[in-house]
Formats: sequence, C-alpha cells, structure tokens
Amino acid sequence: MPEGAYHVKSPRIFFFILGLTTIFLTCPITANAKFVIYHQRSSALIYHRSHMRFLNNKAVHYVHVPAHYKRVMSAVHRHTITAIRGKAVNFTTRYILPFPGKNGQHWGNPQSIAMTGKKYLYIVYCPTSRHNKGRIVRFNTKALDALGVRLHPTELRDAYVKKKNHYTHIQKQIHKAIKAGPLFITGHGQSLAYNWKNHGMYMWRDKEKAPRVPVNNWGYIQHINLKTLRPDHAIRFRLKSHGMSVPGGHDLTFDKSGNAYFWSYPGWCAYIYKGRIHHKSVKFRLTKQKLRHLPGTRIQSMAYNPKRKRLLMISDDSIASFPKSGLNGNGHLTNHSFQWNAFTPKREFEGIAYNSHSGIANLLVNHVPEILTSNHTF
Repeated sequence: MPEGAYHVKSPRIFFFILGLTTIFLTCPITANAKFVIYHQRSSALIYHRSHMRFLNNKAVHYVHVPAHYKRVMSAVHRHTITAIRGKAVNFTTRYILPFPGKNGQHWGNPQSIAMTGKKYLYIVYCPTSRHNKGRIVRFNTKALDALGVRLHPTELRDAYVKKKNHYTHIQKQIHKAIKAGPLFITGHGQSLAYNWKNHGMYMWRDKEKAPRVPVNNWGYIQHINLKTLRPDHAIRFRLKSHGMSVPGGHDLTFDKSGNAYFWSYPGWCAYIYKGRIHHKSVKFRLTKQKLRHLPGTRIQSMAYNPKRKRLLMISDDSIASFPKSGLNGNGHLTNHSFQWNAFTPKREFEGIAYNSHSGIANLLVNHVPEILTSNHTF
C-alpha cells in the first residue's frame, strides 16, 4: 500500500467519511456560524428627482442642541418633562434605569427603545469605550410594575448595587425581570424598532468612524433574535438611484401594516423614507415632499403612534408629528398636518416607544437614564 494511502474495508464507512467531508467543506467557518449577511444586488432606493417638491411646514420650529444637557440633580425622586410650546403634555418618570448594570458592567448610554406589547421593553446601550458596539437589555415591565418599582424608582436604579455585600430579596426578584444580551456591532444604536406585522425586531448597523460619519456607503439592517438579544442575520444593500446615494439611516420605525420609515437631513431639508424590510432584501422610496423645517439639530429617533396613526420626528427637547397617510402617493401633507412641541428641562431625548394599541408615549432620555410616560395620548 503506498505511503499516505488508506483502505476502506466497508462501503458504509466510505460513505460516512464522504458525508463528513462534505459537511466540513460546505459549512462556513465563522466566529458566529448562525449569523448570515445577505447581499442585495439591486438598489434598495426608489427616487425620482422630478417628482420632488418642497413643503413649508412652518408649524415645526428648530430647537438647537444645548451646549450642555441638564443632568437631573436627584436620581431618587420622579422627574417631569413639560411641554412649553405646542400641545400641552407632561412626561413623568416610569423607571430610573439600573446603574451600574449586571455584574457591575457599565452598560453605557441608552440609545434607543422598543416595545413588543405590554410585557417587554428593550433598550440598546452603547458604552463610549466600545466604539460601534453595544448590547440590548430586555425589561419585563409587568414583573417590574408588580414589584412596585414605579413607586420606588431607586429599587430599579440600584438593582445591581449590593447591600452589605449581598443582594436583597427584592433585588433578586428585579434581576429575574431583566435580561442583558451580549455585546455586538450596533453602530450608533439609535434605531431599534419592532415590526408589528411580522413580529420581527430590526435595527441599522450604522458603523461610524467619527460621530455622524459613516465608515462606508453600504447600508446594513440587521434582524434581532429576541431570545438571544443579538442579530441572527443582516441585509447589505445600497440606497442609490438616479445620481442620489445615501449610506443608510440612523433611525427606524414601523407602522401596524409593516411599513418601515426613517428620516434624514442632508443639509437643506428633511427627507422621509418609506419602505419594506423582507428576509433577504429591503426597498425604500424617498417620499415626494421635502420638509423645509425639522425639529432640531440632531436626528435622535423616529416613532409611530398606533392610536393616532402619526409618525414622530424626535430631536432633543423637540418633537414634530404628522399623519402617516400624508405620505401616500405623491404626498399630500400640508403645514396644518404637523403638530410640534418644545420641552423643558434640556434633556437628551433618545427615543419613544408605544405598546401595541395604547397612544401613551414611553420617552427614553439620558443624563440620568430613565423612561418617562406621557400623561395622555401623544
């Protein structure tokens, strides 16, 4: 028998070895074999320059980002954020979020919020020390409310602060209501959103080489596994059409029909995009009305109120909204379609989420991280 050769005594053994060889040759070897990126070859953007027109939505006023955000003096008591212009509304503390996180982790800045109904609430945290990386933390709101943390905000805030080197019984119960996911590539992390139609959770993977400077012109949207709290697949695509090229979005929301939306500011007006996200492809169209006025310096988030059927454009201390139906066809929004609010004190607004039917807004703010709820449908 020649050196290096072998003799297969049984056909069954031969086919077994052949089968194993086939498996190892066809399965990609990656750090996370379950994560897949689908490469979309066709453009994901529908855009017709000649159909675009400006809308003077002067009901919306521009609020400059403050030189310094207000950091609340006390993280012990409930806080209030009040509208000082526009429709009267107050937001009051629902939860002061944990600090530090599980096992003493510094979860970092909360960047976005999503809800899947009346039970679970999800927050994306991105520590500044982990460039373009973050984690999702899930909160069981039914369990937390049953434990009375809304009446005693410090219990959730100090959930991972030991008392005399031990966790109390209440702390251990709170721990059961919180699940912290692993670190993964989030990008800026402002775009976590739940699709009420297909029950999927999505977010942009908008990696940045500097604040608000994308690493390239590819758009990535990733689907989040709600059990593992990490992406299981992503779609890579280009938003490019008729001379226009967009690297991707930084915010995202869905209506109850499964339509996806995001907004951007290229420097001269606000653009609203509407589209669909499928398993292996996406398609967005730039809606045909360019908004002359946007709510503020920074695009923080976008949200959809299922009760009022309105889309919200969120900046710091400033929120504008309009009916989603106004984007249909060639667009028929007018200045009177818009509602706008300015707020005090100067907090960093990160996002708003709603449960499946209620129009009560859950507002995520930073410095100190907390969630506040509106006193009526907003």
